[in-house]
Amino acid sequence: MKRFKTVEEFMEAQTIHAEGLHKLREILINCDMEECIKWGAPAYTVNGKNVIGIGSFKSYFGLWFHQGVFLKDESKVLMNAQESTKAMRQWRFDDADAVDEKLVRAYVQEAIQNQLDGKEIKPERKKAKIEIPQELAAVFKSDKKLATAFQALTPGKQREYCEHIAAAKREATRVSRAEKAIPLILAGKGLHDKYKNC
Repeated sequence: MKRFKTVEEFMEAQTIHAEGLHKLREILINCDMEECIKWGAPAYTVNGKNVIGIGSFKSYFGLWFHQGVFLKDESKVLMNAQESTKAMRQWRFDDADAVDEKLVRAYVQEAIQNQLDGKEIKPERKKAKIEIPQELAAVFKSDKKLATAFQALTPGKQREYCEHIAAAKREATRVSRAEKAIPLILAGKGLHDKYKNC
């Protein structure tokens, strides 16, 4: 799926559901929201918070309500976009005639008010436990300065080192990788920092 840089570019590229998408956009731009592009598609925000997105696929186009779980949905038009999604709800349309402007506007106004009221389910960030390979743990026992430097690294950098060392099949390779990591850890650098921002 192509990622568009502007809403206009997105709208101009639509061939299957162009009329319906224009109808939805017309409703949304006349509400108190900022229009922008996020993830290559039109998005509508209130105070910098995502409220609604527009999407288009071969068989349907629709609206994504980022905190749609809080909508009353009295007309039963919303569906859960994915099983794993707790907050987002989707409203699908198969043609432009299915877009009831008055009903869409009512759902949009409710979504805006919910955002202003602070109703929000934040995504859960699972913190995976970092398992330190025994070769690295052994070095930490004898070098407290190294252990302290390792703890000062971000969890992502810690994970890079641990996975890199643990991935080696031979013990000698794991020990060698642990030894090569020492100066980088002491310098506060991640394993792959030299490749970042290239």
